[in-house]
Amino acid sequence: MGLHHVQLTIPPGSEQECRRFYVDVLGMSEVRKPPNLAARGGLWVRADRLEIHLGVEADFVPARRAHPGILVADVDALADRLAGHGVEVTWDENFPGYRRFHTFDNLGNRLEFMTPA
Repeated sequence: MGLHHVQLTIPPGSEQECRRFYVDVLGMSEVRKPPNLAARGGLWVRADRLEIHLGVEADFVPARRAHPGILVADVDALADRLAGHGVEVTWDENFPGYRRFHTFDNLGNRLEFMTPA
């Protein structure tokens, strides 16, 4: 098995705000949604082989506990990049074999970034 994408929800009309975080801050690339799905709103982003689908939900509530755990090559460099954009990161050393931190996107969805120690 493999993982093609994870989905997080966003409120209606927040696509541009999401682009600022996922594309401009994280450095992901926007993926063109298939035409039959584009009418739903939202956006898709990709980095390497991971896609995050940001789907519109009318009764949006940020995911404060549930979150994707995203493997990155250099977790320290990413933390520095986020800090340079004013994004707070919280380091957590309680996962043996990994160096990791948690943060939140600009809509309040929790994200975890990690790399093998």
